[in-house]
Amino acid sequence: MSILGGRKQEVSFSPEPKSGRKYVVLQVMLTEKVLGRGSDNLDELEDVINQQADKGYTLHTLTTTNSGNKGMGGNVIQATMVFERVQ
Repeated sequence: MSILGGRKQEVSFSPEPKSGRKYVVLQVMLTEKVLGRGSDNLDELEDVINQQADKGYTLHTLTTTNSGNKGMGGNVIQATMVFERVQ
């Protein structure tokens, strides 16, 4: 976890891909808005996807699971992504 722009970022990275590694697995914790609909931090998810694309990977699989409640009604959703190296 880190603080970026005053906002808590919840991104877990697999180890830096070794040379020749075909897949990378990343997790992003999405927090739902307390009021309204949607997620507070979809920009972080988009940033992670674009960073991996810049490294030569494409999104292969995305799964989500509810990881609990952050209080005051907003859920936390764990997004696990598998990226595949583009040949």
